[in-house]
Amino acid sequence: MLKGKKILLAVTGSIAAYKSILLVRLLVKAGAEVKVIMTASAKNFVSPLVLSTLSNNKVLIDLFDEDTWANHVMLGRWADVMLVAPLSCNTLSKMASGQCDNLLLAVYLSATCPVVVSPAMDEDMWHHASTKRNIELLQSYGNYIIDVENGELASGLFGEGRMAEPETILQYITEHFFRGTELKGKNVLITAGPTYEPVDPVRFIGNHSSGKMGFALAEAFYMKGALVQLVTGPTKEQTSFSGIKITNVSSAEQMYNACMAVFATTDIAVMSAAVADYTPVNTATEKIKKSGGSLTIELTKTKDILKTLGSLKKTGQLLVGFALETNNERENALGKLQSKNADMIVLNSLKDANAGFGYDTNKVTLFDISGNEHVLSLAPKKIIAEEIVNIIIQKINA
Repeated sequence: MLKGKKILLAVTGSIAAYKSILLVRLLVKAGAEVKVIMTASAKNFVSPLVLSTLSNNKVLIDLFDEDTWANHVMLGRWADVMLVAPLSCNTLSKMASGQCDNLLLAVYLSATCPVVVSPAMDEDMWHHASTKRNIELLQSYGNYIIDVENGELASGLFGEGRMAEPETILQYITEHFFRGTELKGKNVLITAGPTYEPVDPVRFIGNHSSGKMGFALAEAFYMKGALVQLVTGPTKEQTSFSGIKITNVSSAEQMYNACMAVFATTDIAVMSAAVADYTPVNTATEKIKKSGGSLTIELTKTKDILKTLGSLKKTGQLLVGFALETNNERENALGKLQSKNADMIVLNSLKDANAGFGYDTNKVTLFDISGNEHVLSLAPKKIIAEEIVNIIIQKINA
């Protein structure tokens, strides 16, 4: 996700400095090269040795150390992003007023890269007028502010002022600075999850789809620069990328209407949702009570979203469907590719271990209308999604 990116993490004197340990770990795990600078007071809250070990780089604290000079100008030019986390009230005030009495401030004032800050302080300090003014000044200088969170504070109070969690910070810098441009300006429609077809106010007909594959695809397209519209059925999945537009639906009819509303302006549509093929003809207005020996529910076919979009598809639009099969997998997938007028079909087989509904991993085969076939071996769904998106990019650029 951040492979080859250079992150300069600046840690200030705040109890929230302990979060910098996990933050460094996450950044390195994401592929970034991390260098850490600290204020002298930050050493009281987190060990430079720990941060040095995790980042694989010496932690810098002083401008002058044992007859050596920390080149603050080069540090500010080395980084792709300078991240101040946590940002204490004291350092915030100094940054806002342009003070330069330590290495961190010297690097900040000479940085040519974007600067992102994640404040951390007690609620009363956060809401003080001078703090608000300093935040506004930092923003006016072109810096980026990650909002504080609400929760338990070091004082024992509950309120605003908590530093954002490391996972949130990682997602923020990824989304704001490291998205690709391969699909910049392209409108992408993704469907995800199951649909629930109501039987009565408390029961429904559904399936075991988790939505994980669809959400992974939405994030993979978004990280390539696309404008993503995600239409999702009921699922526990979430995305931290604020730029992904999400429409929540429940039934097949609602998913059909949501797709129809945006398809005309869509460049790429990937129908990964497990949409119910049938829905009850009548939905009871009250809970159906248990009585007699059996219950018969009359079902009718739902609208075929993929086939409808295939019939409406115009030149320049790319339509991708998913086929979940239990037998004659290849034949059924290829038949679906033709009958739905899709450009590509992604085949899932329930016979494949650790793939399909509910798993974090998947194994798929892609067939396209030109006769090409791509086999993607078992891997995390995020990796599978990235590979699918790369194949789609190759196809539209062919």
